[in-house]
Amino acid sequence: MILPPQSFYRDARSHAALLSCCLVGLALAASAQSDSADTFGGDPSKYSVLWIPSDTDDWTRHFHLGAMVGMNISANFKMSGQFNISGNNAAAGVYDDGYVHPDQTGDAGGATGYWGYDNASQYNPAGQGTLAMHSSTSFNAAGSSKDDGGPFPGLDMAYGDNLWYWKHARVGWELGFGFMPVTIKDHSPMSATVNQTTYTFGTGGIALPIATPQDPYQGGPSGQGEPIISDTPTISTRAISNGSVTGTRQLDVMLYTLRFGPSFYWDINDYFGFSLGAGPAVGLVSGNYKYNEIISGGGVSSPNSGQFGATDLTFGGYANGMILYHIINDADFFLGAQYMPLGSVSFNGAGREGKLNLGGQINISLGINWPF
Repeated sequence: MILPPQSFYRDARSHAALLSCCLVGLALAASAQSDSADTFGGDPSKYSVLWIPSDTDDWTRHFHLGAMVGMNISANFKMSGQFNISGNNAAAGVYDDGYVHPDQTGDAGGATGYWGYDNASQYNPAGQGTLAMHSSTSFNAAGSSKDDGGPFPGLDMAYGDNLWYWKHARVGWELGFGFMPVTIKDHSPMSATVNQTTYTFGTGGIALPIATPQDPYQGGPSGQGEPIISDTPTISTRAISNGSVTGTRQLDVMLYTLRFGPSFYWDINDYFGFSLGAGPAVGLVSGNYKYNEIISGGGVSSPNSGQFGATDLTFGGYANGMILYHIINDADFFLGAQYMPLGSVSFNGAGREGKLNLGGQINISLGINWPF
């Protein structure tokens, strides 16, 4: 198998068109020979190649089905702007590092025992004592990265017909379909400015249970026999400039491709043959951009996750080659290579972009071909 030269990658569509014209030219030449040669090509001794015998029943059509592996597919991820954080709900008393809820006494005296916190650093024993809860509401970030994916497993199938025979060659057409799930993840960390709100609750001078991230304190809803704190906080906000965004961003999509063009087949000997094809192709990309991040600032972390979807068409071309091994009269094993440059597809939403790059896509396939 010989891969296309680098220059072919730079101008795939023009090369595919040129190869298509060459194949059509072979077809016309084959047609012109039909007056001087019989159906299968005339005198076999004229060429040192395999003569296609008449007991082949003049099979002209074929169908092939095989596993496919896609390579040289990448994605660009970009973020720019201010982003909301989905991981907490301060209005319901849920914070990044604890919770404060009304207890079953109805918060008698404006205090509740239904609360919990994660870290001893949140408690300030000075004076009557205070307990701070934090809620990161949004962050500002800007950055970009590129990630290569694959290989990606998929399925390839094609149906075709031969229009002309000439000696050992057949010229016709082929319609192909493929589908491939593509998932590309980005793990690049980014710096961020985190907008954080602090909710400070009075503790009334009581000694609080010690809490650690490994063993946080979690009070129950009864309000009986548990330490109580004020249920009304003092609120302040700040911007933390040395924050960070970690976690993952990913494209999770299905790629469907449809191709159609002329084909050229050549029998090498009793056991082997090869085929070539080229033409236009169209791709349908459908799926989601997903993110699952941790926003950190001021020693507090907040989860942030979500997704948005897109469906789009992309256009390009293909050129492929295939080696076939004749098992029996009505079945072949095949090994194929296909270059299918398609355009990029972008997923955009609220300052985020994920771009799937299909301009250098290479597919390797292996399966069974049935002539009939």
